[in-house]
Amino acid sequence: MWKSILIFGLSLFFILPVNTHARQADTKMLTLEDAKRIADAAEIRANQDNWTVVIAVVDEGGHLLLLRRLDGTQIGSVEIAMQKAKTAVFYKRPTKAFQDGVAAGNVGILNLPDVLPFEGGIPIMHDGKAIGAIGVSGVTAQQDGIIGQAGLDAL
Repeated sequence: MWKSILIFGLSLFFILPVNTHARQADTKMLTLEDAKRIADAAEIRANQDNWTVVIAVVDEGGHLLLLRRLDGTQIGSVEIAMQKAKTAVFYKRPTKAFQDGVAAGNVGILNLPDVLPFEGGIPIMHDGKAIGAIGVSGVTAQQDGIIGQAGLDAL
């Protein structure tokens, strides 16, 4: 009896990690190379109009993967770019949706946790799941959005 239980327990020990790994392998993750590609494209777009910005790319948990502060960009834009990216990944929608909501009078949006309601944060979606986000800050909200979209388009 004990021998059967031991064999069953050991078989679970060896089987479960393999199955867990297989499920993880199917999940698309944002890599550092992806983040660099996104930031490079966003920087190229910003440079076209001599816009100085901060570009932040976060993973699916809102953790910073890459931060790029272009020369001459105000320091305050660092935190704003990161918060725009975090908002976009947490809520699986562009931060412009929150900006539009507040502009339409839905000020309750301002009470949501981790929401920065200014254009410039865009989620990176794969099969309906947010795998990361880009956040841009430094010029107008609309211009931040243009730069963010250029970065996303590179992926």
